[in-house]
Amino acid sequence: MAVPHGRNFLMVPGPSYVPDRVMRAMHRQSEDHRSLDFPRLTLEVLEDVKEIFQTKEGTVFLFPATGTGAWESALSNTLCRGDKVLTVRLGQFSHLWIDMMTRFGLRPIALDVEWGEGLPYERMEAELRKHADIKAVCVVQNETTTGVYTDVYRVRKMLDSLKHDAMLLVDGVSSIGSVEFYMDAWGVDVAVTGSQKGLMLPAGLGLVCARPAALKHSLDREQNADYVNGSALPSVFFSWRDQLNNNKVGYFPYTPSIPMLHGLRESLVMLLKEEGMHNVWARHKRMAEAVRRAVGAWSHAGLRVCARNPSERSDTVTTILVPEGFDAQKIVSTAYQKYNLSLGGGLMKLRGKAFRIGSLGDINELIMLGTLAGTEMAMRDIGLQVKLGSGVAAAADFFQATAIPVRGLSGQQARI
Repeated sequence: MAVPHGRNFLMVPGPSYVPDRVMRAMHRQSEDHRSLDFPRLTLEVLEDVKEIFQTKEGTVFLFPATGTGAWESALSNTLCRGDKVLTVRLGQFSHLWIDMMTRFGLRPIALDVEWGEGLPYERMEAELRKHADIKAVCVVQNETTTGVYTDVYRVRKMLDSLKHDAMLLVDGVSSIGSVEFYMDAWGVDVAVTGSQKGLMLPAGLGLVCARPAALKHSLDREQNADYVNGSALPSVFFSWRDQLNNNKVGYFPYTPSIPMLHGLRESLVMLLKEEGMHNVWARHKRMAEAVRRAVGAWSHAGLRVCARNPSERSDTVTTILVPEGFDAQKIVSTAYQKYNLSLGGGLMKLRGKAFRIGSLGDINELIMLGTLAGTEMAMRDIGLQVKLGSGVAAAADFFQATAIPVRGLSGQQARI
């Protein structure tokens, strides 16, 4: 019988490849999380991870959860039942965050846009003018469903120009650690991300960063909260106060995921100390641009990028719309079954209409070119008249023109 060989091409927009050295860092015997040595790991990781958010002022909390848990922590520590929240539904993940707000008893003012479009800034401004009592503006920096990227700083400038007091909360699950994000410079109050995307870890860590004003607001609110008769949202597992009280001396309020903390420390060494965040961002932009060029070469077969505005196209995922009459899910299933290639399927209203290619994490040019080749074969298999090699050639031309040496001594020819 036929069996798969080699490594699966994991090219979904998360989870991403876990580098071997990160897996080795995680592969260890259990240890005492109350020991005298443990704070060395905790304090080092909590300090270093602030650079991922580009903050000196913020406080980072690490929860044994996913990005959904980080969402819950951000909402439950800052808002009360009945609070108005301005947000935009532009894909599945913004939709799910709105669903969480509703279940918490918040009052989301959710603006809908066509999937593939970005934030409706003028409509947002109108709502902020109309509702001075909006407590928070919640935006997704990178909507993984559609591959649309949000200009977070523009939202902050809007709030400042209106002198509005609403907090700015940002979902950066598929962006932070991969694309530009400046928490302090952009005036973001609370940001969340997960471990399984740009941080190159398995799913299982939800990261939340709160700047001083949001943290003070949270602690003041909790101190005066009446959880029986009042409107404050309870937070126990995701409590910032409990984390803060323990983290400051290097511990956690409950048993942390110790292997994940060791893995995070190793991934931070790779991203911050060896590569540097600006180089990380540039690498992701380059990978995504190669995919976009490939899709441009496939346009003869009717394929196109879902994100309509070129300036709003994500550098961690490209969502590709297929022509009418073709089922994009068959591309995904064929790629997996025949070529051991994992692509992202279309989600919710894009199911069957689009597929997604991730460009985040520990990947390089040849991984991406192999991905594009497998995608072309799968598209041909379902009847799309894609010219084999067209997208691969467009991406390869771009890679060759922008390549820099990453191995060996510059200018030195190996002796073979």
